[in-house]
Amino acid sequence: MPLGPDPYLVSIQDELVALRHELHQIPEVGLDLPQTQQRVLKALEGLPLEITLGKKLSSITAVLRGKAPSNGPRRTVLLRGDMDALPVVEQTGLAWASTNGAMHACGHDCHMTGLVGAARALSHKVDELPGDVVFMFQPGEESDRGAELMIAEGVLDAAGKRVDAAYGLHVWSGLDKAGIFYCRPGTIMASSDMADFEFVGKGGHGSAPHLAVDPVPAMAEVITALQVMIARHFNIWDPVVITCGHVEAGVARNIIPETATIEATMRAFSKQAQQQLFDMVPRVVTDVAASHGVTANVKLTNLYPATINHDEGAALVAKTATDLFGADHFVEMANPMGAAEDFSLVLEQVPGAFAILPATPPDKDPAQVHGNHSPFALYDDSVLLDAAALLSELATRTLADAN
Repeated sequence: MPLGPDPYLVSIQDELVALRHELHQIPEVGLDLPQTQQRVLKALEGLPLEITLGKKLSSITAVLRGKAPSNGPRRTVLLRGDMDALPVVEQTGLAWASTNGAMHACGHDCHMTGLVGAARALSHKVDELPGDVVFMFQPGEESDRGAELMIAEGVLDAAGKRVDAAYGLHVWSGLDKAGIFYCRPGTIMASSDMADFEFVGKGGHGSAPHLAVDPVPAMAEVITALQVMIARHFNIWDPVVITCGHVEAGVARNIIPETATIEATMRAFSKQAQQQLFDMVPRVVTDVAASHGVTANVKLTNLYPATINHDEGAALVAKTATDLFGADHFVEMANPMGAAEDFSLVLEQVPGAFAILPATPPDKDPAQVHGNHSPFALYDDSVLLDAAALLSELATRTLADAN
């Protein structure tokens, strides 16, 4: 029989749901989240935590000092929940939907609530913990490298020593029914980088292209050349993705524009493939542009590396989820996801793992619901208890390893 969540967590489930609904109504974007920070701080009031606020972002670092003796080296574990929302106008129709023009369309309200639940559960049994827990409430996950800023401000050493392990999770709109954890050793999510290309030619009249230098054909050929580059220069077992999501040129049908631009995203699943993209993309773009007599300006911006789980951390997630909820509530992923996560920056420095938690409402088909970042994305409240239970038990078991 599965162990089930901590009875204390079950007793506060309604409070967690209420907290999540409040957080959902006050989404804030980026690194400065004053309302969100204050609401989370209020939820942590009365717990035996040492709290530090961020200097360059509205982060919260909370340390719980376990009071039980340790038979070996005293251990510290970090649990993380991200806090920021997206500039998306919510269209879910929920009674507690956001109305401020932003939305927790990626489920970070669930992450904060799950982490608050874990903090409360672990505080409830602080006398039994033979080590320390660092709770990392992080703004700026959506392309703002909030994890990097928190690491620079000392979150990994907040308890007085480098944490021994770190765990986080991400809810998902769709993928599977709610409450089934997904994880895998090795890469679980892709890297994400930005590519910006400007093609500079010579504008002119559309009737006389020979008197101009048209940047549009160069731009068009680059889009296809990048896909050929992927197909012929990258290992098919270590794939990459380039999507030219924003393409712009011209103002009228009979005017050859002076410039054309591409904004693209680049994804990879290993450091080697990510670096190969940075090496090859500028060469392909500039060479194709030169063949058209066009100048290409290339800017590549590094965002996040691939999220790579450590084998022991992924194994602990699998065993913990199975022990708590049963074997039918855990799936070892065959392949990583193409989305990216800045928890990758934490896992580059300390062992641990990241898990995925589908949150499809029970009356919805996971294959038909809107995905993360959609204005229609839905996350079922039942996963709040699941997330809090998994995180708190991962911390408990990590600290018990010293005994």
